[in-house]
Amino acid sequence: MLKKLLILVLFLVSTPFIAALFIEQDYAVDTQITIDKPVSEVFDYVRLLKNQDNFSIWAGMDPLMRKSYRGEDGTVGFVSAWQSENPDVGQGEQEIMAIIPGERIDYELRFLSPFEAVSPAYMTTTSVSDGQTQVHWGFTGHMDYPMNILLPLMQMDKMIEKDLQQGLNNLKRLLESQ
Repeated sequence: MLKKLLILVLFLVSTPFIAALFIEQDYAVDTQITIDKPVSEVFDYVRLLKNQDNFSIWAGMDPLMRKSYRGEDGTVGFVSAWQSENPDVGQGEQEIMAIIPGERIDYELRFLSPFEAVSPAYMTTTSVSDGQTQVHWGFTGHMDYPMNILLPLMQMDKMIEKDLQQGLNNLKRLLESQ
């Protein structure tokens, strides 16, 4: 009887670790919106990291968040850092890694707390017509084994997709009202 109980306990404890072997460790999100403004105007606005405070929902989660900046905004190497007591915001920094003028900005997000992670992100702008621009905002993430067992449970991609899409909706309202 004790042997069967021990086998059952070992099975129950090992099952999540075995399942995690078959679950992806990476996830990707890409959201998009069409803004009724020319691509040059939209790109010139989104290339400045400080402007994310005006449309990103994360920037509005903590009005007491401390921010600092290094470098020249809108150029490769510019870093925007934040620190918040709110665990949903935490502490980290975002750096512009590459820019293709008028087309694409690549970022590296470095989360320091409440967890450590490095995640690439990007924004692209594509002309749909003379006065319309399609904007994509994307993000990729990674969760190491065995913590990747939480990805399907937490639905990280769905949470991030919702936040990015809300940010793009805010960006559209902001730019089209100008």
